Amino acid sequence: MNPAELAGRLCAVDGVVAVALGGSRARGTHRPDSDWDLGLYYRGELDVPGLRAVAASVADEPVTLTEPGGWGPWVDGGGWLRVGGVAVDWIYRDLDRVRRVWADCRAGRYEVGVQAGHPLGFYSHVYAGEVALCRVLADPTGELAALREETRAYPPALADALTRGGWEAGFLLSAAEKAVTAGDSAYLAGCLFRAVGVLVQVLHARAGQWLLNEKGMVASAGRLPGAPADFAPRAQALLGAVGRAPAELAATLDAARRLCAEVLG
Repeated sequence: MNPAELAGRLCAVDGVVAVALGGSRARGTHRPDSDWDLGLYYRGELDVPGLRAVAASVADEPVTLTEPGGWGPWVDGGGWLRVGGVAVDWIYRDLDRVRRVWADCRAGRYEVGVQAGHPLGFYSHVYAGEVALCRVLADPTGELAALREETRAYPPALADALTRGGWEAGFLLSAAEKAVTAGDSAYLAGCLFRAVGVLVQVLHARAGQWLLNEKGMVASAGRLPGAPADFAPRAQALLGAVGRAPAELAATLDAARRLCAEVLG
């Protein structure tokens, strides 16, 4: 597969403004079997039938492409293809919405939305991070490349906002106290996952590093300057062995409180 050639064909479809390579392949952290994630940045009405025609001409087998919004409120839509035996994901991104989110980031605003495939919730600033970390493949107007340069610098106001949002981790751990006496492992596990995720967001924000999703987030946080000693193995241990008996749950919660205190101070 020639990604640049495919990106050029996609940019010829009405509505598509630019195409970017994202994910691990854009960052150089991919494995040989990693997918190719193509972000299709569009404006206005997207010619989905035109995209389907391109997909039919390159894919190994019939492909289902969604309309915008087909995958939920944040991931938007797209399709999963195999091209020459290689997994290639097409993911829609409304460029005007991305620009609005970027303005929010610079003003210290973000939101967390419910989105399938994102158990922590979809943090809106991911849109800006995707642009910052992408590799532009086709961009006839130069708009995406220009936006990429803007987003390279992590906004201090966003870092402050995410750091202030760290209060939620402590709140979740306080709420989990009742789960200990009730032996409710499920509720405690849910609180712990969310709490760890919030701490991970805080650590990335303080370091001025974009975080794009939950996959690998704990390991990534553990490598950041300012992370507590052994953050990653301690966080993984919390989530990997919550316990069942009240005494086990209490020990887990105590360990979580210590980790939270070290991150938030």
